[in-house]
Amino acid sequence: MPVAGSSQHGALSYLALFSSLGTLVCCALPALLVLLGFGATVASLLSAAPWLVTLSRHKAWVFAVAGILIAGSFYYVHRIAPQLLVARGACPANDPDACRNATRMSRAVLWLSTALLGIGFAVAYMLPVVLERLDS
Repeated sequence: MPVAGSSQHGALSYLALFSSLGTLVCCALPALLVLLGFGATVASLLSAAPWLVTLSRHKAWVFAVAGILIAGSFYYVHRIAPQLLVARGACPANDPDACRNATRMSRAVLWLSTALLGIGFAVAYMLPVVLERLDS
């Protein structure tokens, strides 16, 4: 039986995944490629997709939106979805494990989004600081 709000949750999870992938594409991937000596690849990528320059100029907003979406998805998966499942009778109230198993895929997408955001944050914000300290 479909649960009320499940389509909104699916959209929120995939939007969080999309935004965390956006942090990688706009900010982390070009920095990592340049670090590894693939500057020509980055130049080709930016000439093929010039909108990446705009995203990278506003990387604080990109990371903030991705973080907010992921936080909202965490709240939904861990607080709202189990209550909806119990309220709709999809999961028995005396067996909370049944509800946890029902949202396994959502949790996997959520953790993948979180990992991608973390990798993007580390490369975009922490790697330059570490490289600057190593250079001096």
